Amino acid sequence: MATARRRSRVAPPRRHPLETAEGRRLEEARLGAPWRLWGPYVGDRQWGTVREDYSAEGTAWEYFPHDDARSRAYRWGEDGLAGFGDEHLFLCLGLALWNGNDPILKERLFGLTNSQGNHGEDVKEVYYHLDGTPTHSYMRMLYKYPHAAFPYARLVDENRRRGKDDPEFELIDTGVFDGDRYFDVVIEYAKAQPDDILCQVTVTNRGPETATLHVLPQLWARNIWSWAPTPERTLFAGHNDGSVTTSHPSMPAMRFTCDGASELLFCDNETNPRRLYGSKAEGYFKDGINDYIVNGDRGAVNPQRFGTKVAAHCRADLPPGGEAEFRFRLAVVEEGEDFATVMRRRHAEADEFYEAVQYGIDDRDARLVQRQAFAGLLWSKQFYVLDVRQWLHGDPLQPPPPASRLKGRNKDWGHVYNSDVLAMPDSWEYPWYAAWDLGFHCVTLALIDPEFAKDQLVLLTREWYMHPNGQLPAYEWAFGDVNPPVHAWAAWRVYEIDRLARGGQGDRGFLERVFHKLMINFTWWVNRKDAEDRNIFQGGFLGLDNIGIFDRSAPLPTGGHINQSDGTAWMAMYTLNLMRIALELATRDHVYEAIATKFFEHFLLIAEAMSNIMGEGIGLWDEADEFYYDVLDLPGDRAVPLRVRSMVGLIPLFAVEVLDSAVIARLPEFSKRLHWFLEHRPELARLVSRWMVESDEERHLLSLLRGHRMKCLLRRMLDETEFLSEHGIRSISKFHEKNPFVFEHEGSQFSIGYVPGESTTEAFGGNSNWRGPVWMPVNFLLIESLHRFHGYYGDDFRIECPVGSGKFVNLAEAADEVAQRLCRLFLRDGGGRRPVLGPPPPAGRPDFQDDPLFYEYFHGDTGRGCGAAHQTGWTALVASLLHPRPSRNHVSTEELEGEPITDAAEVSS
Repeated sequence: MATARRRSRVAPPRRHPLETAEGRRLEEARLGAPWRLWGPYVGDRQWGTVREDYSAEGTAWEYFPHDDARSRAYRWGEDGLAGFGDEHLFLCLGLALWNGNDPILKERLFGLTNSQGNHGEDVKEVYYHLDGTPTHSYMRMLYKYPHAAFPYARLVDENRRRGKDDPEFELIDTGVFDGDRYFDVVIEYAKAQPDDILCQVTVTNRGPETATLHVLPQLWARNIWSWAPTPERTLFAGHNDGSVTTSHPSMPAMRFTCDGASELLFCDNETNPRRLYGSKAEGYFKDGINDYIVNGDRGAVNPQRFGTKVAAHCRADLPPGGEAEFRFRLAVVEEGEDFATVMRRRHAEADEFYEAVQYGIDDRDARLVQRQAFAGLLWSKQFYVLDVRQWLHGDPLQPPPPASRLKGRNKDWGHVYNSDVLAMPDSWEYPWYAAWDLGFHCVTLALIDPEFAKDQLVLLTREWYMHPNGQLPAYEWAFGDVNPPVHAWAAWRVYEIDRLARGGQGDRGFLERVFHKLMINFTWWVNRKDAEDRNIFQGGFLGLDNIGIFDRSAPLPTGGHINQSDGTAWMAMYTLNLMRIALELATRDHVYEAIATKFFEHFLLIAEAMSNIMGEGIGLWDEADEFYYDVLDLPGDRAVPLRVRSMVGLIPLFAVEVLDSAVIARLPEFSKRLHWFLEHRPELARLVSRWMVESDEERHLLSLLRGHRMKCLLRRMLDETEFLSEHGIRSISKFHEKNPFVFEHEGSQFSIGYVPGESTTEAFGGNSNWRGPVWMPVNFLLIESLHRFHGYYGDDFRIECPVGSGKFVNLAEAADEVAQRLCRLFLRDGGGRRPVLGPPPPAGRPDFQDDPLFYEYFHGDTGRGCGAAHQTGWTALVASLLHPRPSRNHVSTEELEGEPITDAAEVSS
């Protein structure tokens, strides 16, 4: 996508990313080399997750709180500060810090639970993911640690006191960073070899006084022995030379060393029943190192120097501006390559790789934003393990869980057996995979690692994820919830990027494999989410949380059901995505022509249904308002349009495809069936925008919208008094700020208005808001759709943008305008500020503007980041927006013949 970029350098000659050292490692990994064996796969938060919840009521946050995390072994994963582990988390590396004032070691990130936060759960730390390569040969992040005691209680108390109309109370608001009294802690990982892991920790005292910091690099084993009998136990053993050796039943022996450590501290990664339950059990428990450092309890660590958790204790007394460096290493080799040499080389290779990836991005700040967006995606990878059947029934060595669990959450998903590295939306706030988020993750990841992106998309369709009935798992809080069907769209985009990277040879095996599974998923949608078998779809909240006047995933207080404009439009988009994939596969195997025809015909049936529900002349398009609305189907066959101008009414723009006449001519069976439809079902053909009319370049348009309806939608979308904000398209029109929609039914009143920031209701937990803010994924799809429409209409089709400005642009230019506004969320403005980071802080308080944060969503008026602060998952789409965009936006003969597309950003055009 195009964005405003100021020229600041002359680009060097182009070099393909695969020609760099990191590119060669990616190719080696594709061929089987274990470069991805180790990575940042340790989560940021394991406590408070559904996986660790064994309560009778399903109260995950309360069952395993943060205060228990230091003393209680996890069943289904691990977490840590700047964690790094193998692909099964048998062994984990991480960092612990202590400033001499905190009541506990800083071993993991702290945040509020859903009930503690006035806007839901929220991490209360300051940290940034700065860099990373796809094989994790180099990774870097920054953590800011106060000199003063961390204000755990104050953060909880103040946020709990505040209401829904108040702003969140953040760590910086407590004053602990005032006067720059904090440490910058930069953590860098590098791999000399796939199993030779180096970590360098650089600490800088930013404050005006000398300050002491205890730095404790840690190695621990995930607890796999407390749940069922195991033949062998993990064991770490310390040696006189200051090293530690590991013995693990599933890993080769490794050697852990740390320069400058004054002592090695050992305990076991096991629950402390004395602290948690008041028992008299003996042992060296998970919190032993914490108790030794913070409380001086020498009996908490094992004097024999063995266990399943070990820390190397280092200390630095730093003057103002002083810096200290600590190095540790975990390797299968006794003596590896020189530490400093490896670290410098891997850092330089990361620069080399991104120099190639970012060719054509001239602005330095734009390159920084894109690189950190990639870094956030890479740091958010996490090993996710869950056997739902075992989780429901309990473990042999543990007390049986409450019987009520067998009738509760995820009871119908007993087939799920996950044990994989996945891209998480946000590894603290959302430390679990989510179906539609993952599709967006993969589209951006494919720009730097198409193999991993393809593997992720296939993985979610495998039989240990996908339900036997064809449904994709939504997320662990409710696998059976329904997310928008974007998997086919993502698969096609990833296929195209990968085809470019491979010199024009697309991975048809990947495309065919995922296509077969998605046909099963499509059938599930048709059978389960079309309540009356008439091609009008429901689906519930569909990822848009509180966008509706009702909770669309719950029984309606009015009775009946909602015919969803967005649910139906998503399915129209799904049919076109699957048709496009089938056409690609048909060029080598004509069997797929019939399947492409099936999806073409289904698209026409959906278009008919949207215009005439049940043949009664009622459609989802409102002629008076010239907008799409949900329609409430009440008992007694009464249909009521819910006239809320929201993203729901813009989603029909997503269903668009452009085909060349030459493509149709090369597929005779597909062409024959199309002509049959044109001749025998003209009433359906007329519903599809301008299918009968070729463009100047002999292209045909498939869309739910004729030109008039599209212009009507765009007049609202590009109006700054409605949807268009300074930083993208709002999720609800600003019109509703002064004109809330009110619906009355049998004496009850329901209303919805424009809320540009955090949610003011408890709907869906209250931590997300679709009633006004800007959301990246749907904006991205709107931009892509405008480019596709432009591929048909060309430069002569012009619209006013913004409405009322007197400036008329073509559809591609309108798309670029929206993209530029989205990118400006993260780029420095004329005053050097990033809108996403909000207004300047009070005097005396540091203003952290160097690095952007990739929030979950953005204030509809100011662009301030809201929700999860590190949701680099789908918000990393800004990396694709910053990428140069090619001009083609349709299926061409050349593409179907296998010629390479002109640029990787074809996926986002």
